[in-house]
Amino acid sequence: MANFSYTAKSLDGHIQKGTSEAENIRELAQSLKTEGMILVKADYIVKRGGGRFEIPFLRGKVSLNEKILMTRNLSVMVSTGLPLVKGFSILSAQAKSKRMKYALLDIGQEISKGRSLSDSLKKYPDIFSELFLGMIIAGEESGTMEDVLKVLALQLEKEKEMNSKLQKALIYPGILLATMLIVGIFLMIFVLPKINVFFKSLHADLPLTTKIILGSGDFFANYWYFLTGGVLIIILIFTALIRTKNGRFIIDTVMIKTPLVSSLVKKSNVAALIRSLSSLLSAGVPLLKSLEITSGTVGNSYFKKALYDAGKKIEKGEKLFSSLKPHREIFPYGAIEMIEIGEETGKTSVILKRLAEFYEDEVSSAAENLSVIIEPVLIVIMGLLVGIFAVSIIGPLYSVLGNV
Repeated sequence: MANFSYTAKSLDGHIQKGTSEAENIRELAQSLKTEGMILVKADYIVKRGGGRFEIPFLRGKVSLNEKILMTRNLSVMVSTGLPLVKGFSILSAQAKSKRMKYALLDIGQEISKGRSLSDSLKKYPDIFSELFLGMIIAGEESGTMEDVLKVLALQLEKEKEMNSKLQKALIYPGILLATMLIVGIFLMIFVLPKINVFFKSLHADLPLTTKIILGSGDFFANYWYFLTGGVLIIILIFTALIRTKNGRFIIDTVMIKTPLVSSLVKKSNVAALIRSLSSLLSAGVPLLKSLEITSGTVGNSYFKKALYDAGKKIEKGEKLFSSLKPHREIFPYGAIEMIEIGEETGKTSVILKRLAEFYEDEVSSAAENLSVIIEPVLIVIMGLLVGIFAVSIIGPLYSVLGNV
């Protein structure tokens, strides 16, 4: 059930305003009609959690799966000629997350007032990206909304597939790293302080490494709140830093220059860039506008600058491939050459689509290779830490017990 604020008029001209629950506007109108009232205006009331305090960045996030399902279903509805207002009412009923449900109902209400679909979607930039909006606008202008929605659904599915492959490849190294941290914190808080008390009670002469490890354990156990606060402050500073232009540029520079990570960063950004550009061009979005929208889909500052510079040169009459050549160092070998072939044959969007599929596979392989390298490195580090602990703690412990 949804909440509506409404304005209704009786047969004798009396105006009534109020709020009511109903499945949709049609049901609300029928309900008022039984009371002898005619519905004049109705607005959907978006709930805000029952008056509870709500932090914006803690609001429910709409999953990529839900966006894909919504886009696919909307494409089918458009192909059957179903009115958008009715379509969004149905989509809202199908939505799983409350945020998506409320957004779709509100979009349907906006459309019923005469606003276009693209203008209605702009109210929810955290759900519908600039790329999504750009393609919807292109569909409205060209009258090919059904085809555009199919391309959009494919774009979202490819994005999900690539994210899934990256997560799958890096999950095991992540588990290893998390295990190391948990075991280390447990030793620092619960084990090392007790061992230190034991050594002090025997007035044992300990090696320097043992003193350092035991001292760090004592410090962590006694001042853990300072360390925890320090870590949180560092995280907050880092988060604030990456939101600034200079901070983002520094981090992007480190990522693109680091040997093991560089290849993955370049290929993942190129895959996202080419896939977005291909989708926009196939939807009929002009090249300059496509470059502008695509620059918002890539996360790395170097690629954003490359697209911005390319747009300026294309305005002066240059072709896409030649405008990207000055930034060849950030593009994998062969990418610019394939774009040149696409432009020469007049099949740019087709070539870009195939190129996107190729680099998406390359990203998957690069992530798996990185995982293969990281896993033994983490295992070696764990082995070294265990070895240092054994030599520094267990060795002196046996020595002291032997003397006793």
